[in-house]
Amino acid sequence: MKRASDREYAVTREPPPRSMAEPPAERPGLGLVAAEAAPRRKKYRLGSIAFLALLTAVTLIGCPFYLLSFGLTAAQLAFFVVYTLASSFAITLGYHRLFSHASFKAAWPIRLVVLFFGGAAFEQSALRWSALHRQHHRHTDTDLDPYNINRGFFYAHVGWVLLRLPHFDYSNVRDLTRDRIVLHQHQHYRAWSYLSGVAIPLFVGAWVGGWTYAILFPVAARIFLVLNSAFFINSAAHSFGSRPFQLNSSARDHWLGVLITNGEGYHNFHHAFPRDYRNGIRWYDWDPTKWIIWSLSRVGLTSDLKRTNADSVRLAKAQVANAERAPSLN
Repeated sequence: MKRASDREYAVTREPPPRSMAEPPAERPGLGLVAAEAAPRRKKYRLGSIAFLALLTAVTLIGCPFYLLSFGLTAAQLAFFVVYTLASSFAITLGYHRLFSHASFKAAWPIRLVVLFFGGAAFEQSALRWSALHRQHHRHTDTDLDPYNINRGFFYAHVGWVLLRLPHFDYSNVRDLTRDRIVLHQHQHYRAWSYLSGVAIPLFVGAWVGGWTYAILFPVAARIFLVLNSAFFINSAAHSFGSRPFQLNSSARDHWLGVLITNGEGYHNFHHAFPRDYRNGIRWYDWDPTKWIIWSLSRVGLTSDLKRTNADSVRLAKAQVANAERAPSLN
């Protein structure tokens, strides 16, 4: 039996944001502009290139050497796994399904927690992440898609992070500017990310297993894994897999993406029905993000869980089946 808070929608398309061409708007005192200025002189983000190169080298060279030389104690492994999962769920549950798509509502303690660990993932502020992601959904597979798969697998995976975007629009996240915690994280993102992503895992990790362990695992390897699991959705989930719900998008459902991204790999369904708090719509579909959101609703920490009704899902699947069968009938 559904709870009253689990809202069901016949159509769950993302409401279109205001025109990207409209003049920038700024709320006094917030330090937030709707659109960034024209392209900067330098095309490449040299800081991002250096950061990702160092992160990759430390993780892929340093971690195996440490494991072969010393191994990990149970406490070291537990701290690494817990902090990595917290950072990852902060992106899938918080940045993605809560802030980008408003597929449910969350009490302030939940919003605070996901913003804290979202900062630890080093994927920018929730406001910026959501603005880019909403732009991706509105302009999927076009030149306005910030991680357009048609520009190549590498570009969609990580290349877009290494380049300066010629235009950046905040006008599609005006709803998020009403959340003071979201705004604080955006305005002080470096403080949030350095505290949650470096200082805490570094000092706690050093206490658990020494400084070398702390640098290699709860800092470097954790950030590397969380970043690449998110990047996987932009690249592999737009390249490999099935399209049972929508054919006019490159988004695909892929089992590996499901496993490594907390259920985000049901990507074709997600692009067809982005406002649904679930990505795996059947109760047994592997989607731990969905299960956490639902469980939190039982104790009043989340509410207004949006669901696509069964008729809309069946209709979408039937339309895809008919479209795929049509060529064989000609």
